[in-house]
This record gives sequence, structure tokens and C-alpha cells, in this order.
Amino acid sequence: MNKQKIVVIGSSNTDMVVKAHHFPQPGETILGGDFYIFQGGKGANQAVASARAGGNVAFICKVGNDAFGNSAIQHYQQEGIDVNAIVVDGTAPTGVALITLNAEGENTIVVASGANALLSKEVISNAGFVFNDASYIITQLETPIATIEYLAAIAKAKGKKLILNPAPAASIPAIILDGLFLITPNESETALLTGIHVKDETTANEAVNIFKDKGVQNVIITLGSKGAYVACSDFEGFIPAYKVKAIDTTAAGDVFNGALVVALAENLTWKEAVEFASKAAALSVTKLGAQTSAPYLNEIITFN
Repeated sequence: MNKQKIVVIGSSNTDMVVKAHHFPQPGETILGGDFYIFQGGKGANQAVASARAGGNVAFICKVGNDAFGNSAIQHYQQEGIDVNAIVVDGTAPTGVALITLNAEGENTIVVASGANALLSKEVISNAGFVFNDASYIITQLETPIATIEYLAAIAKAKGKKLILNPAPAASIPAIILDGLFLITPNESETALLTGIHVKDETTANEAVNIFKDKGVQNVIITLGSKGAYVACSDFEGFIPAYKVKAIDTTAAGDVFNGALVVALAENLTWKEAVEFASKAAALSVTKLGAQTSAPYLNEIITFN
């Protein structure tokens, strides 16, 4: 049986990571420890997480005509991702993220978007051959909001289930939310989009109702180590996170989203899908890096 196709649209970055005991204060220079270069970008992270979790994945992004971009495309191919809709731009470099990682596994990130900022409506329009047989589409907010708006219209016209992970936090036009299949904000993104700071079931419900009043069909609010609040068609309530010792929280949310869409494409219930995604996210924080930390399907299945 053919697996339902997943299309991921979003950013592709090269992550440059320095480990340090603590984050520097303004004007302070500190000596760090190890230095790493990883493939990153929220779109790419979710594409790789989906592929490793067993998904049939195509990725749409824009990279520069440079060593970082060439390396990224080769990497996605090795992960089993369909790269036929990736565009190489000759005018802008591949996106770069500068990441500092402290002793507690927390991070600070500065992104130079590069070619990601040029992921236009035309790129989406020209990728119709990818959308036609897709069941699920997932995107984020590291690419132009006008492109996401156009994507929402395309998904609605073609009857595709669009998932929006609204990260990094930004205002979202009402037209994107109206009819959206699923939104997956974290606590800070929920606060920005609804004005509600989720602290318990009551405030979670208040936030969910605001999203649903705007036309969103299903809502999953991710709460880090506290788990997730789920308000979907066949389940509503908190689902706890799995307890692990975090080494690097980079891309945990991306891994959650990437695994979640695979579980939905496999026709799991909402509760089963969120539990599957929570396992993947928990495993990811026990490893360094963004895409390097995404677990494979057999690891997720055997994790307890």
C-alpha cells in the first residue's frame, strides 16, 4: 500500500553551533567549547524528521548556489526526501543560523534568512506537480507570510490538509487561519496569537476557542516538558511529555511536528499521533543538533 504523501514547505539553513557554559551578556566575550556545523532550518528539520519517522516526504525550499546549498540538497536526498521542487537561487546565499548552546541544553539563535526570504508564490505555483498527490502539507513562518497566505489558498482549493507550525512567533493574517486543518503553536506563540498565556486547562481552552473562532479546525498547543494540550476532532485534553535528560533542545518542536504529520498520514487517532510525536521529540533532545537529533521510526516505536 502506498503511503500518503507529505509535502513540507519552509526554510533550509546551515546551523553553526557553539557550546558554552552560559550565554554571553551584551558586550561580553566568553570562551566557548565545541563547534559544530549541522543542517537546519525549520522546514528542513521537519522534512527530515518526517522522513526518518517513516513518511513519504517531498520538500519545497530555496537555497543559494553555494557549498551550503549543494550540501543541503545532497543531504535531503540521502534522507530519502523528494527534492525535485527545491529551487537553487543565484542571487542570495543559503540561510545560516548562529546558535549558542548553554550547559542546560538551552539555546539562543540568530538567523540570516538568505534564500529563504525569496521563497515566493511563484515557487509554490511551479510546484503543482508535488501537491497534486499530497494528502498533508506542513509549513512554518521562516519564509515570507505572503507565500504562506498563497499556500493556504492553494491547499484549500485542492482540498489538502494544511498544518501550520506558527514559528517563529509572528502575526498571521485571518485568511490563513480560516479553514486551516491544524495549528501547532507553543506557549509564546499562543500568547502572541490569542493573548492567552496557557497555564492550565481553563486557559488552554480559552486559547483553543479563539483559534476555532477564527476558523481553525484542530489545535495542538505544545508546552515543552509539560506536554501538549490537544483540541482535535476525536480527543481533547492534556497529553504529558516523556521524561528525559535534555542535552540540546534545538529543533524539538520541529521533530514533534514532523513526526506528528507522519502519524496522521498513517491514520492514527489524534491521541496516538500526539503520543508518537511526543516520543520523537523526547528522543531528539537527548542528542546534539537539529536534523541529526531526529529519531528513526524504529527508535520511536521502541521508546518507552
